[in-house]
Amino acid sequence: MKRVTRRDVLKYGSAAGLAAGLSGLPSIGQAADVLKVGAVYVSPVSEIGWTKQHSLGIEAIQEEFGDNVEVTVIDNIFRPQDAERVFRELAASGNHLIFGTSFSHGTPMQKVAPRFPKVAFEHCSGIKHLKNLGTFEAKYFEGCYVAGVLAGHVSKSAKIGFIGGFPIPDIVGPANALLRGAQSVNPDTTCNVIFLNSWFDPGKEKEAAKTLVSQGCDVICSMTDTATGVQVAGENDVWSVGYASDMANFGNGKHLTAFTLNWAPVYVQAAKDVAAGTWQSTERWQGLSDGVVRMSPFNADLPGEAVSAAQKAQDEIIAGTLHPFAGELKDQGGGVRVEAGGVLSDGDIRSFDWFVEGVIGNLG
Repeated sequence: MKRVTRRDVLKYGSAAGLAAGLSGLPSIGQAADVLKVGAVYVSPVSEIGWTKQHSLGIEAIQEEFGDNVEVTVIDNIFRPQDAERVFRELAASGNHLIFGTSFSHGTPMQKVAPRFPKVAFEHCSGIKHLKNLGTFEAKYFEGCYVAGVLAGHVSKSAKIGFIGGFPIPDIVGPANALLRGAQSVNPDTTCNVIFLNSWFDPGKEKEAAKTLVSQGCDVICSMTDTATGVQVAGENDVWSVGYASDMANFGNGKHLTAFTLNWAPVYVQAAKDVAAGTWQSTERWQGLSDGVVRMSPFNADLPGEAVSAAQKAQDEIIAGTLHPFAGELKDQGGGVRVEAGGVLSDGDIRSFDWFVEGVIGNLG
């Protein structure tokens, strides 16, 4: 596998015309043919976190195809101007399938994809589709709700905290769901929310976690690309919830659980479809029932009733008998958004731009 860092981007050579010369989406057909796959990560690959889980997806493709795949990975690409150049170079260099792994990759991919109609693009966290640009996403809010149930059982202050990268729907929804899960146990629970306005900034995350602790939050969920929030929580004898990967090793024994992400089936299926010449632009939004969202082991020191309640919530979400955003659902100002007996629509969940009642913080 070829790995190129952000520092190498300007050196990254192109082979203009290769992609344009393809007669259609590739079909391997013979063992000698090689599928070329490119992947762009928003942050460096570490042992845990968002980018780590995407790297496992690429590794799954390599395991599936062996010598019949050639992979190029470029990491730490977060600025749109850099991303557009990188996606263009990957497409021009003959890659048949290209993955973007961040919401911030959206506009650059939408600009580049039409120029290379014979290349398949897959965007994680994307909201716009083109003939050769598909999207895939996870129902993070389902895992957050289950973790929130645990938080509701262990919180003594009835104050929990949430750290997110940016105030986008994919982050706002899980923050709301975390509180909803906790309020299913203790309706008086509140949630302080802090956004870093960065996908990867351990320094800011550390300060945010310390702030939440000082505000009396005794459970902290960090929806970021590092384990910093989990570490700070553990150092302050505060419970934590991990994201993307199991972060128990960083929590000093106070890690409740993590809602982890398994992108491998998505990556492998996309590669198989491109190789077979059957790939089509699709929209996938999958959660606990699909195995894309998974709960890591619950902390062994949790009381049995907490574990039972969280497991019950997980089972009911999978069965479709519990919805984290079922009514009555009020917003931060007390206005009713969903009446009793109703459920917030998928479209509204995917465009969340408001907080539920009990959240302390703003989207500005």
